[in-house]
Amino acid sequence: MANRTVKDAITVKGTNPQYLVEKIIRSRIYDSKYWKEHCFALTAELLVDKAMELKFVGGVFGGNIKPTPFLCLVLKMLQIQPEKDIIIEFIKNEDFKYVRALGAYYLRLTGTSLDCYKYLEPLLNDYRKIRLQRRDGNFELSHMDEFIDNLLREERVNDVQLPRLQKRNVLEENNELEPRVSVLEDDLLEEGSSDSEPEHEPEPDDSRRRERRRDRSRSRERGRDRSRDRSRERDRDRDRHRDRDSKRDRSRERRRRSRSRSRDRERRRRDRSRSREHKRERHDREEKGSRGGGGGGGKDELSVDETNKLRAQLGLPPLK
Repeated sequence: MANRTVKDAITVKGTNPQYLVEKIIRSRIYDSKYWKEHCFALTAELLVDKAMELKFVGGVFGGNIKPTPFLCLVLKMLQIQPEKDIIIEFIKNEDFKYVRALGAYYLRLTGTSLDCYKYLEPLLNDYRKIRLQRRDGNFELSHMDEFIDNLLREERVNDVQLPRLQKRNVLEENNELEPRVSVLEDDLLEEGSSDSEPEHEPEPDDSRRRERRRDRSRSRERGRDRSRDRSRERDRDRDRHRDRDSKRDRSRERRRRSRSRSRDRERRRRDRSRSREHKRERHDREEKGSRGGGGGGGKDELSVDETNKLRAQLGLPPLK
């Protein structure tokens, strides 16, 4: 009962919210000590206190896949499904950075693309340091803006597959989202104006400025798409060359094996012919020896008898 989703929960991405976490990681979280001791019967009000106690961000670690408290609280939020206002307050909290990170991660899992860009992009201006636990259990130093940038760009963060996020330029073209204005853009414009001629030019209106920003964002997206296409083309060429080399190696191996098999067959044929020749020669020698030994022995014995008879007739002693 403690691991079931609440009855009035709304499906996220067409499925149970807890199913956004893979089954093996979900089962490891259910069996973890932190889940049994701190997440049992946890409500949205008590969740704030547990989030304030977080000391680092991470997914799973160790050889037996142990979940971090951060990931346990994320699964608990998916289970109880707190209201959107509570998540927005988590994100706007500036006193506890890990509470903000927890709210941003949950919104990235369950929120729409428009909400993700609307509430997470302002956090790119948060440069506070955070502790991040790696897969081997060691810690490394990171920053809040890096964590938010990974949520907006990467497909897998903290060992959980994130839902697909719609591209920003599509939302801008549909007038659902304003072009993003970087904090450094004003400084860059001031430096450019100081380097240019001192003549004062009238500032363009808001629509022209918005159009220029939209054009710049589109050109950046086009450049990213072109670089992505070039990298894919290079990968395909590399795969084709690798396949061609592997086919060539396989054909060489087949030819080498066929040659070795033909050599083996020829060697066995020669050995069989030699063995037959040796057997034939041995058989011939045996036949000759048996034939020659029998005839010669009878002839010698007959000649000795005849000689003894003749010597007896002549009165001579027989031969010994």
